[in-house]
Amino acid sequence: MVFDSDNAGPAHPAIMQALAAANSGYALPYGADDLMDAVRSRLREVFEAPNAEVHLVATGTAANALCLATLGQPWQAVLCTPMAHIHRDECNAPEFFTGGAKLLPVGAADKMTASQLAAALEALEPHGVHGAQRGPVSITQITELGQLYSCAEIAAIGQVAQQFAVPLHMDGARFANALVAQEGTAAAMTWKAGVRALSFGATKNGCLGVEAVLLFDACPAQSWEFELRRKRAAHLFSKHRYLSAQMLAYLRDDVWLHNARAANAAAARLAERLRQLPEIDFIAEPKANMIFFTAPRGLHQRLMAGGAQYLLWDATLEGDRDAPLIGRLVCDWSTPRENIDKFLALAQRVFTTSGTALTCQE
Repeated sequence: MVFDSDNAGPAHPAIMQALAAANSGYALPYGADDLMDAVRSRLREVFEAPNAEVHLVATGTAANALCLATLGQPWQAVLCTPMAHIHRDECNAPEFFTGGAKLLPVGAADKMTASQLAAALEALEPHGVHGAQRGPVSITQITELGQLYSCAEIAAIGQVAQQFAVPLHMDGARFANALVAQEGTAAAMTWKAGVRALSFGATKNGCLGVEAVLLFDACPAQSWEFELRRKRAAHLFSKHRYLSAQMLAYLRDDVWLHNARAANAAAARLAERLRQLPEIDFIAEPKANMIFFTAPRGLHQRLMAGGAQYLLWDATLEGDRDAPLIGRLVCDWSTPRENIDKFLALAQRVFTTSGTALTCQE
């Protein structure tokens, strides 16, 4: 009953087969392999962006940090939500690779609004040379609490970014999950809505370890700058074909979309039955492959003692058994139905019904 993270799941068989196939003969190193040419063409096709620049790295942190470094300057502010992965979970990598750009939280939640962004950008002006200058905006799709930006919401944010002449970056670690969860196209969710750079995630959705950076309106000089930053940061693979092989297999036959649909469907099944249990509340309606729920600490203790593995959000198991804590359940493409049913059966056993209330079994 593992629901820790979609990072915990296995690589898809198509990815492993592609790696085995690529492990034959010789190929030019450092991104000059023929497979990379095919990756570039396929991603341009998927995103309806024939002039997009495409680069591969092995980690999401590298994709985000190098993207923001290419888009911004050390004296600028990078605007993101206080819950953004770049703000909470990347060990200051964006600050490091940008040379010291300041991460400026916008709003108080996992999503920012266009009006919140406009106010934050407006507030930067009075400080002149003494303060951080306006720099890139970064949003996460899906967000750190499993919520979605609609294409209209992204377009509104993109319009504000354009108004203030700053670039819009999207951390798309779970981009595929977001795309299949709502109507729209990859293009409509990105460059058509004003996104200038995308970190296109694949590792969480069935790859062994590869992410793509797409620069939608980059001039050759900016794309070259990204390549230089990637090399300087030690993120240019010599045997690059093994990154290319993964990404190409991920995109071939829509493996990326099938995997995302499977993960989302597993989470939907889990959510449907969880909402029937008293004292379990969702902090937001599940939209993709992550579920955030509140329950008494005692329930979390019993679930984990019974073999369930998932994340407690900013809390520990020790303490008041009645205190409400947030738990995070994540499904990946390989989550078996039996695991979901076992988890739900365990949750039902943990509590006994007394009228309309549930009390912990001792």
